[in-house]
Amino acid sequence: MLDLIGAYENYLTKVKQASANTISSYMRDIRQFSEWLGNEGDVDIADATQQNISSYLTHLEEEGRSGSTVSRCLASLKNFFSYLVSSGFLEKTPVTDIKVDRGEKKLPQILTGREIELLLAQPVCLEPKGIRDKAMLEVMYATGMRVTELIDLDIDDVNLEQGIIKCSSARKTRSIPLYPAALKALTVYITEVRDGMLASVTEKALFVNLSGARMSRQGFWKILKNYQANAHIDKDITPHTLRHSFAVHLLENGADLGSLQELMGHSDISSTQLYTHMVNQKLKSVYEKCHPKA
Repeated sequence: MLDLIGAYENYLTKVKQASANTISSYMRDIRQFSEWLGNEGDVDIADATQQNISSYLTHLEEEGRSGSTVSRCLASLKNFFSYLVSSGFLEKTPVTDIKVDRGEKKLPQILTGREIELLLAQPVCLEPKGIRDKAMLEVMYATGMRVTELIDLDIDDVNLEQGIIKCSSARKTRSIPLYPAALKALTVYITEVRDGMLASVTEKALFVNLSGARMSRQGFWKILKNYQANAHIDKDITPHTLRHSFAVHLLENGADLGSLQELMGHSDISSTQLYTHMVNQKLKSVYEKCHPKA
């Protein structure tokens, strides 16, 4: 397989004679997209579709990237695929009719500590489904994982004795500890109900649906929305809301940015710094509401 990314970098350097900063920016965007493709479904960048690109841009937005950053990434991919077409590597570009908002993205919504407690209390742990749901919600908030990382977990990724989960994403692996309540919920699920829910004894997925196969993104989303309604939480909750809440709550309680970056699996600390801004905005809001002179 030709190294298309390398060929494009060579083109930018020797033919276009682009600046070092331009080349670095373009190649970073393209390589990160390529890594995401591989992680999502082992897709080669030459086979990327318009849907792949749209999904990736949505992923960047959910990560809290600014509108200008997402727009720049789209431009990088557009130029890359235009080069592949003009050089004869591809017949047509997958970057068509894709637009992004160049304006600054609103800060993502988070749940308060009380809302988290309400949400986690919703599953009724009297049957396998409730026990599974409790474990999923607890693990999601305990680790700050992306929903794709959660549903991609295998049973072998869990170490109950050490109280940690191994999370693999974008060819990187990180180990994340579980707080006691999350470890307890996961232990009950694994030791008491998971085996009975499996459609096949060879199934490796940690979390399975009622058919005994790996849980899907859509399946988890529906579960979350159902418990949101039951908890009467008047916010637009998505799986990423738990990830955002995890990050902000850790910062509010003294976590440093470097540790949070490692826990979140961010390759760029600028993604992590978004949460510092969110904490500062919250403090400003509290100040303006509560200070007698504000």
